[in-house]
Amino acid sequence: MRIRSRLLLLVLAALIPALLVSALGVAYIYREEQEFSRESVIEASRALALAFERDMERRVSVLRTLSFAPTLRSGELQRFYSFAAAVGKETGGAIILSDLEGRQLANTRLPFGGALPPMLPIERAARARLGNEVTIVSELYLPPAGLGPQSFAVQYPVRTDGKVVAFLTMASFAAEIQQLLGAQRLPAGWTATVVDGRGVVVARSLDHEKYAGQPVRDELRANLSARAEGFYQGTTLGGVPATAFFSRVPGTEWSVLIGVPQAALSGPSMRAAALMAALSLLVLAVSLAAAWLVARRIARPVESLRAAAHALGAGQPLQVRATGTDELDAVADAMRTASERMRSATAELERRVAEAVASYEQSQRALMQAQKLEALGRLTGGIAHDFNNVLQTLTAGLETLKLRASEEQRAMVLRCQRAVGRGTELARQLMAFGRVQELRAQTIETAARLGEARHLFAGALPANMRLDYDLEPQLWPVLVDPSQLELALLNLVINARDAMPAGGEVTLRARNEVVAARADLEPGEYVVLEVSDSGQGMSEEVMARALDPFYTTKGVGKGSGMGLPQAYGFARQNGGTLALESRRGEGTTVRIYLPRSPDQLVDDTSAGPLSARPAGHGRVLLVEDDDEVRDTVSVALRAAGFSIRTARTADEALSRLQAGERYDAVFTDVVMPGALSGVELAEEIRRRHPRIGVVVATGYSDRPVRIEGVRALPKPYDMQQAVDALNACAAGVATGLRSPG
Repeated sequence: MRIRSRLLLLVLAALIPALLVSALGVAYIYREEQEFSRESVIEASRALALAFERDMERRVSVLRTLSFAPTLRSGELQRFYSFAAAVGKETGGAIILSDLEGRQLANTRLPFGGALPPMLPIERAARARLGNEVTIVSELYLPPAGLGPQSFAVQYPVRTDGKVVAFLTMASFAAEIQQLLGAQRLPAGWTATVVDGRGVVVARSLDHEKYAGQPVRDELRANLSARAEGFYQGTTLGGVPATAFFSRVPGTEWSVLIGVPQAALSGPSMRAAALMAALSLLVLAVSLAAAWLVARRIARPVESLRAAAHALGAGQPLQVRATGTDELDAVADAMRTASERMRSATAELERRVAEAVASYEQSQRALMQAQKLEALGRLTGGIAHDFNNVLQTLTAGLETLKLRASEEQRAMVLRCQRAVGRGTELARQLMAFGRVQELRAQTIETAARLGEARHLFAGALPANMRLDYDLEPQLWPVLVDPSQLELALLNLVINARDAMPAGGEVTLRARNEVVAARADLEPGEYVVLEVSDSGQGMSEEVMARALDPFYTTKGVGKGSGMGLPQAYGFARQNGGTLALESRRGEGTTVRIYLPRSPDQLVDDTSAGPLSARPAGHGRVLLVEDDDEVRDTVSVALRAAGFSIRTARTADEALSRLQAGERYDAVFTDVVMPGALSGVELAEEIRRRHPRIGVVVATGYSDRPVRIEGVRALPKPYDMQQAVDALNACAAGVATGLRSPG
């Protein structure tokens, strides 16, 4: 096969897949254009339905306001009639008051005191179907003679002490719906129609007088009844083939239809597909012509190159004339320098192989380093667990020794306890490295902590803003992680700063408050932390989403949308809540409610001996697999006054409880051998023996302790904490320390 034919085949081989892709593209464009057109029209029908929903809501709002009129509540019907007539004149509708039996008591279209017609049958039927408690929008109806053209009614139940006692109705002419529909701008050829629950035309953008009051086709009416939104292909009332896109008006049985002729709907898609097909065929024709011309020009120089190759094979001197084609001339040059290029290519290949081997070895070293760090993280976590058990043994032993020590010995014990404290901090650092971080919840003096953090909050504000503190005296203590508290307040201060670009005042207030029962908060004593600003405030739409994670009104890169959600999560995690108050142009106030801590503030440096503190009482089952910890803690707890029995595993402890042994509390470690962990033992005790208190001591665990009614103590704990926790459990106290996070 000649080179010319091969070039043409090459061009065809390249173009045929491209043409197939083009055909697929044409089909895809046609389908996407059709889908886009449908979605656009459905969105238009949805928007139109929402416009009618707002109109109906306006009427309901008028009726709701009238239902609270003092003259209606007091039974002064004539004065209420005058007031309702004035309102009806403003709104363009008649106001009708009916009793539960359907008798009209007042009708602003008729003189007061005259004979009144009964409630419309369609309203009676709707009430029989839907009940008296809901607001209804009637179907289209023709009022009694003399009361006007085709109309519709919105009926609202009047309640007294939560009970429906009457109905207020706003009767309006269908022409109002036609006016609202006429205000909508639709493309030429499109038809918008509003139909009631029976499928009767209420208003129509084209030929309203001809079709108003007529039912739509049965197939379309069935679709409207079955679905709230969609489309139907058929013909319009005028007989034009079209697709009807419909959407139900929320809160009613009415629907909005937008009819689009089939030609208008499929025209853009067909034009786009035809243009794409024409371009593809044009590209094919031009490419084939160009390939044929190029093949002719290439074939002749190739023939001369073939003759030169024969001469080279025969050992004859190579004489190749320039062909004017760069590629062919380059082939001739390559034939003369083939050996040099081969050596150069070999050297380049060896260099690249060496680089690939070095890159592979570097990747292997990086992988091994990552694996080492992962293993080291796990190792440090395990070391922290064992280290905490050692520290726990020392803590319990030192507390016990302090009971029997002389003054000189007690000073030595205190120095040892301070050394244990430094070891505890070291263990926490190891746990952080091993990614087993614990939540540092503690009872803090609220006013002192806020005072210490004032410079932090002030540092977040620019020079044109001022930070004011207003702290109530004798603030109650709260049980929180101090760093999380500071982070939550700092987020609120930063939000206040961003709301005042021109400067202003940020105020942090704190007060005690006794909260009665409310939906988002249990009754009790709370410390309220309030951050307010004099900034721009928030609209109702922004406030509705302000607590959504990652929602922000700030520009790209200026906010993460996590400030308020973090503060809200902090408040809820600590048993409180967050309240948001804002008005556009008047500023924003955020309040964090934190429950008062049941624990008293303790000065560890001045704590007296264990014998001077509240003594323990009750029977306690100590579950601990570490012999040293178990023996030391049991001795200390007995010295505090508890009756102690011990178990080595959670399985053994559960078996004893199932065998009938009675205890006031169970004090268990988390990580231990056997089928059950300490957390699973706590869950089983809460499920099977809810009267037994549970305290869980944790030094290292991938599973945090978050069980209602179960207290958690981070290792190493001092014996005063253990005594207080066990006493609280034995007394049935429901609140407890938070488990490490």
